[in-house]
Amino acid sequence: MAGVCFEALSKSYPPRGGSDPVEVIRELSLSIEDGEFLVLVGPSGCGKSTLLRLMAGLETPTSGEILIGDQPVSRLRPAQRNVAMVFQSYALYPHLSVRDNLGFGLRRSRRRSVLQQIEDQLHRTTRRFPPRLSWTSPREARLEIRVNEVAEALELDQLLDRLPKELSGGQKQRVALGRAMARQPDVFLMDEPLSNLDAKLRGSTRTRIVDLQRQLGTTTLYVTHDQVEAMTMGHRIAVLNQGRLQQLGTPMELYRWPSNLFVAQFIGSPPMNVLPVTVASAGTLLLGERRLPVEGALADALPALEGQQLNGGIRPEQLRIAPATNRNLPADVSHSEVLGNEQLITCRLLDGGHLIQVRADPDLDARPGSRVHLEAEPSAWRLFDRLGEAIARPQPSRSNDNEPLLPNLN
Repeated sequence: MAGVCFEALSKSYPPRGGSDPVEVIRELSLSIEDGEFLVLVGPSGCGKSTLLRLMAGLETPTSGEILIGDQPVSRLRPAQRNVAMVFQSYALYPHLSVRDNLGFGLRRSRRRSVLQQIEDQLHRTTRRFPPRLSWTSPREARLEIRVNEVAEALELDQLLDRLPKELSGGQKQRVALGRAMARQPDVFLMDEPLSNLDAKLRGSTRTRIVDLQRQLGTTTLYVTHDQVEAMTMGHRIAVLNQGRLQQLGTPMELYRWPSNLFVAQFIGSPPMNVLPVTVASAGTLLLGERRLPVEGALADALPALEGQQLNGGIRPEQLRIAPATNRNLPADVSHSEVLGNEQLITCRLLDGGHLIQVRADPDLDARPGSRVHLEAEPSAWRLFDRLGEAIARPQPSRSNDNEPLLPNLN
């Protein structure tokens, strides 16, 4: 097993019909530690799957280098990279049993002579025969032990003789995972492997993948568009947009301290509310005629920004339904979604007419058209300049502030 490093990696496709070249990955530099589970997220077309294909050797980079451990692999054939990829479509061989799908990569990991191929085929053909009539191939015997270990770990041991058409979606996904596991690669690559499963099965399979990765300790790159998967599975998250790295950090670093407006509105479901504000005196923000206090990490940065127009971000759970006061924000309810354990309320602020979302108690009566008043948590504000970049908070003292810092991507 080994870590992975992308050094100034770029990928572009040639122009077609007189158009400009299409840049998919742009000068991407990213290091993944040995044994780390890194989740890649971003909108469609941002380059997530292309990055995995470059890693697997299915695409060739335009410039830059990919390293596994200390070895450059950009010019190596896919079979020489010792990586295993799990595809969104499972990519199982329909004519092979579960047993043979699990062992497919192992059988082709080394070259075999014609005699060895015949010996292996005789072993597979006669394995159900009485001992005196069966043929034993040492290589096939070792392979069967490995396949049985993987099948037991994934609870596939009762399905080894079935064909893929006889399996459910979750079982097919486990076979695809098992085929990758059996090879014991240096790196796992997973391209939205759970997108074809229903919600309940997705949750159980997600837990299984995390447990297996923890047991195996294999470096894993996992591509997803699902917010829950991104926040719960990875040690760190890398956010891509238009082929560029926007932010790299732990899930809570990205959620609490997004580096720009794109990350703020991409990470989190529902996303962060963003409102136009003006920095006022005495550590406050002006939203229309309302003066909102700011406390915590950003409060010390406000005096230097006084008078500037910024974007103020606040998460839906950091707005509370409260009594009417001069500081609270009056809003009319536009829509409400009761989710069982909580209620998501979409409101339109009277000051400026901005739509925002609020997490509230499911028992709250929030009918469309009703009036509510919202209290913003003073320490929850995040500020962004006109270009969308986050206003950096002053360097905290390590003795009394344990919150994460924004990663430096320069």
